[in-house]
Amino acid sequence: MAGTVSVCPVLRYRDAHAAIGQLTEAFGFTRSAVYESEDGTVLHAELAHGGGVVMVGSKGRGGVFEEAMGDAGPVAVYVAVEDTDAHAERARRAGAEILMEPTDQPYGSRDYMARDTEGNIWTFGTYVPAGSG
Repeated sequence: MAGTVSVCPVLRYRDAHAAIGQLTEAFGFTRSAVYESEDGTVLHAELAHGGGVVMVGSKGRGGVFEEAMGDAGPVAVYVAVEDTDAHAERARRAGAEILMEPTDQPYGSRDYMARDTEGNIWTFGTYVPAGSG
């Protein structure tokens, strides 16, 4: 498993296509995979950022996972970035709602916080968790 991502947040959206658009355009994720049903519903998507991945899918598809998740959310996700200020500016230009401007934290990170199209909270900052890499 060396070199592979072993922990992936999974987020479900009413409009997964809009979420994928915002995550790629505003927050700099890249599409690794997007699988759709015949009607265009996002069954599973993987979006990469640095050494991490989030998985995204559409709400309302049914199945065991849908039942277990119920109406869960929103969630919060932290993503390490090299340049918090530049990342925040990119997100702002793409229309993301910025909840907290880039701010120096007492633990040495510089973070900002944004909300995605369906209310999930994304924090981007320079702190890299000890388990990374």
